[in-house]
Amino acid sequence: MIGELLKKYKEIILYIVFGVLTTVVNIVVYQLLFNVMKEVIVPTTIGWILSVAFAFITNKLFVFESKSFAPKVFLPEMGAFFLARLASYFIDLGIVWLTVEYLGWDYAILGFQVWKIISNVIVIIINYVLSKLFIFKKK
Repeated sequence: MIGELLKKYKEIILYIVFGVLTTVVNIVVYQLLFNVMKEVIVPTTIGWILSVAFAFITNKLFVFESKSFAPKVFLPEMGAFFLARLASYFIDLGIVWLTVEYLGWDYAILGFQVWKIISNVIVIIINYVLSKLFIFKKK
């Protein structure tokens, strides 16, 4: 029974696992750079770039099982993936800027800003929908 559930929900389970790992990459890079720079734009941007590269490879190969690296498949997927993630970058940046920089809500749990974590949860949900429906859709 558990095996059937795992098989049925494999894609969602893998997306969550790799989404969590992507979030860890994003937050750790952000937090390390934020601790040094004491501003949000550059750390958010660098964290975004590294986490999107990680997410593209893991989503392509393991979550949505798009194994082709032929340019006619790979390039549109990569372009659409990065474009969708660019939209979510601005959502992430906007939430963090609004809450930390503008409103001054710089409280943390275990050293991590709460709003950065909340922002990443929102971004993960948006990115799954875009990846499932548009980027790695089964033909």
